[in-house]
Amino acid sequence: MKPTRLSRRNLLRASAGMAALPTFAEAAEPAGAMRGVNRRSAPSALKITDMRACTIAANYDYPIIRIDTNQGVYGLGEVRDAGVKGIALILKAHLLGKDPLQIDTVLSSIRPFAGQGRMGGGYSAVDMALHDIAGKVYGVPAWKLIGSKLRDRVRCYCDTTGHKDPKIYGQRMVERKKLGYTFFKMDLYTTTVAERPGAVHQNGAATEKGLKYLCEYIAAVRDAIGWDAPLGADHFGRLSVNDSIRYARAFEPYQLAWAEDFIDWRDWRGYKKISEATTTPILTGENIFGLEEGFLPLIENQAVDIIQPDPETSGALRETKRIGDYADMFGIPTVLHFAGSPVGCMASVHLACTLKNFMVMENHAVDMPWWSDLVLGAPKPIVEKGYITVPDKPGLGIELNESVIKEHLRYPGYFEPTPMYDDFIVSGFRRVGPWPHFDEDGKWCNCVTY
Repeated sequence: MKPTRLSRRNLLRASAGMAALPTFAEAAEPAGAMRGVNRRSAPSALKITDMRACTIAANYDYPIIRIDTNQGVYGLGEVRDAGVKGIALILKAHLLGKDPLQIDTVLSSIRPFAGQGRMGGGYSAVDMALHDIAGKVYGVPAWKLIGSKLRDRVRCYCDTTGHKDPKIYGQRMVERKKLGYTFFKMDLYTTTVAERPGAVHQNGAATEKGLKYLCEYIAAVRDAIGWDAPLGADHFGRLSVNDSIRYARAFEPYQLAWAEDFIDWRDWRGYKKISEATTTPILTGENIFGLEEGFLPLIENQAVDIIQPDPETSGALRETKRIGDYADMFGIPTVLHFAGSPVGCMASVHLACTLKNFMVMENHAVDMPWWSDLVLGAPKPIVEKGYITVPDKPGLGIELNESVIKEHLRYPGYFEPTPMYDDFIVSGFRRVGPWPHFDEDGKWCNCVTY
């Protein structure tokens, strides 16, 4: 066991600690209603009536969903970036007629159809939309439905693409710093040095010589942004456990905030070996859905130093809150991975402000000048000097900017009807109704008997 593990984890925990109303139909005031209660809708009679979607063309396409109700209140959600809207739309039949305010009950009914990676995007999008609806109905921000606001601003780190010239890479980071960012992440592909003689082994991992080349890029970035600035690193290529240990140890002099996704997240034993062999903090989690389904062994076995759920895969607000709170019990900070639109971004901000062990959240849209314009109701720019202000408006606190989104649609059609999803496409055991057969007494009937 490495002697610095506990002290480093304490430092990570300390870092985590530092770190216009929507329009909808008016409903009639029910008899005997309490005065002062928000009656923009009649909550006891609220039902889901439809789900529609559109896809925004971006660096990674953004599939956006809208869940409608019988009272004109609707909720917005987002499928994982680079996913498809269909992964949410196939859940429509499970939602129709349901009370959107019964969030836990509705989510339980669709949880069997949530999977890992992009397959968690449908469930996560529905979670966001339900919290958007509930917040609008009750007149409270979504964060208030899952916890207390522990911070007014959410700190962001900016992902930065690489370059084969270390000096140019360093200059790109300087430009991020000029925007006000105080937390950084670099892509450190092993393939960046693959053309140098003797740099990459036949198994795809960097040789000791190649690791020295990779460290030249870290040193250049450090010189550009400062050796005291938090800096994470990602995209090394899929490595073995032993090669991952070599990489992590080579990075130790540069005091990275973390090294990300060395091996498949399912191998918690491998992650534990890596984490215990180095002082470089080890992180994974962006492709994991659910506490029980994925994060539990990583957390309980303290296999990583930091977890990094992506709310658009992990389960959005409610489930990711469970994940983060459970990790906090084991002294593990939470970083949020995020590369989607402002819809999923603001949902993630509502989540982040409630997490005791929150450290920082990704912003992957620094180079998209129209990104903040996709929505209305949020400050412009949404990310200001590396921070996002937590909304206090009902629901997610934003609405879509229809004219801008229509300029950036991947496919024709803006929230077109989806009758093809009204019937069940995915399901568990379902008894639909009667069928013609002989019953237990030998009588022919069109009925249900067993």
